[in-house]
Amino acid sequence: MAPKARLAVYKVCWTAGCYDSDILAAFDAAVADGVDVISLSVGGVVVPYYLDAIAIGAFGAMDRGIFVSASAGNGGPGALTVTNVAPWVTTVGAGTLDRDFPADVKLGNGKVIPGMSVYSGPGLAPGKTYPLVYAGTQAGDGYSSSLCLEGSLDPKFVAGKIVMCDRGINSRAAKGEVVKKAGGIGMILANGVFDGEGLVADCHVLPATAVGATSGEEIRRYISSAKPNSPPPTATIVFKGTRLGVKPAPVVASFSARGPNPESPEILKPDLVAPGLNILAAWPDKVSPSTTEFNILSGTSMACPHVSGLAALLKAAHPEWSPAAIKSAFMTTAYTVDNRGETMLDESTGNSSTVMDFGSGHVHPQKAMDPGLVYDLTTFDYVDFLCNSNYTEQNIKVVTRKNADCSGARRAGHSGNLNYPSYGIKQKMSTHFIRTVTNVGDGESVYSARVVAPAGMAATVKPEKLVFRRVGQKLNFLVRVQTRVAKLAPGGSVMKSGFIVWSDGKHNVTSPIVVTLQQPL
Repeated sequence: MAPKARLAVYKVCWTAGCYDSDILAAFDAAVADGVDVISLSVGGVVVPYYLDAIAIGAFGAMDRGIFVSASAGNGGPGALTVTNVAPWVTTVGAGTLDRDFPADVKLGNGKVIPGMSVYSGPGLAPGKTYPLVYAGTQAGDGYSSSLCLEGSLDPKFVAGKIVMCDRGINSRAAKGEVVKKAGGIGMILANGVFDGEGLVADCHVLPATAVGATSGEEIRRYISSAKPNSPPPTATIVFKGTRLGVKPAPVVASFSARGPNPESPEILKPDLVAPGLNILAAWPDKVSPSTTEFNILSGTSMACPHVSGLAALLKAAHPEWSPAAIKSAFMTTAYTVDNRGETMLDESTGNSSTVMDFGSGHVHPQKAMDPGLVYDLTTFDYVDFLCNSNYTEQNIKVVTRKNADCSGARRAGHSGNLNYPSYGIKQKMSTHFIRTVTNVGDGESVYSARVVAPAGMAATVKPEKLVFRRVGQKLNFLVRVQTRVAKLAPGGSVMKSGFIVWSDGKHNVTSPIVVTLQQPL
């Protein structure tokens, strides 16, 4: 993203995991070294901010003017899976590119099943099919063998065959190594129900491809339907290289962690999405499975550094911008429409995705350079937010590392009044938000508001026009949202979203409004 940026790398993860002490030490070292951006492709479970080493380290960095971006996590597509949810962190989910790597499975019955792989070694003999087995049907411990765990495959059962393995427990590339060691000549890697239809391309050590959950079921049925006297099941894998101009794209990756935010429901997380599926990048050539200096990986760990690099570009173009201003520029200029002109899809369902999947949308680097208006924030604003989130002054001191004063927080109203570029409402029948925008566009400009209220609700903005006389000028406005009583089954919940756009004819400054209503059990 920023080829001329200089990198400082701090190691916090070891074979046993990533220790809080190392994470905090790395943040402090980076701050002391004078970095401009911290990129953190690490995450754990969501806990209150005063118990969250990443939130504490990131607060100290933000306080020194350093932009911190972090991965949203790979626990999707379920709700409430997003991590790194502190409002002073930019939380990045993963989307797809318009490029993929098709590698189809051709079954002996003529059926072709779509798959994905970046295996680059010698392929299978063209025009020939090979015996096909499902690892889970060999005698012995069917569970371990179905996952192709180390030492679980019987060479007598798999030698010379294409072996189908299920995803889970060990890494996808490691399964291929297990199959190869046992004498298998190829592998089909099937998604489980929770992986859905999202496909990840991997560098494999033998001819191998990944297929979705329904395709996996179909291949299992084909294998099990073979009668004793009929020809045995066979297959081959056809590698098709790189395909460009794929539609639809971007799509929200099925593994990308989703909202709502478990710790602060009024702060919409993830903040945005960036490319995170099948990302090509440098790789140490002595490390398996790649034999070159490049590899293709997937995860929100790949999405986060895209935003970190873009933040470096924004910081270079606008050295006076705070971390909150940079985040605001990304969020208010993000897009939610794919290359077909429709709402981005959710890879796990094939349906339209929502703000809980993509936050404000997919990052748009060129537009973020010139957002027009930004929602700015200071350390004091975050302290007021923590006070209004019912944190004690003792708790807050752990996060801020200095004495906290909650006496002025009442003035800020409620925690949803944090000057954030999105609006989250949970459970309230009606609520108001006060926001302040700073003009970073043209000196003299007039912005008009357009509000699309969440379905079945009313939303208003006062004033409807903001008249700026100079760059750097700040103006306030009030947003009121009136929710309607929703008839819900016990334990049921409903999420509705709308948005506010401030426009001067040249810039469109967009913020989502999200309302979540829940019926207690």
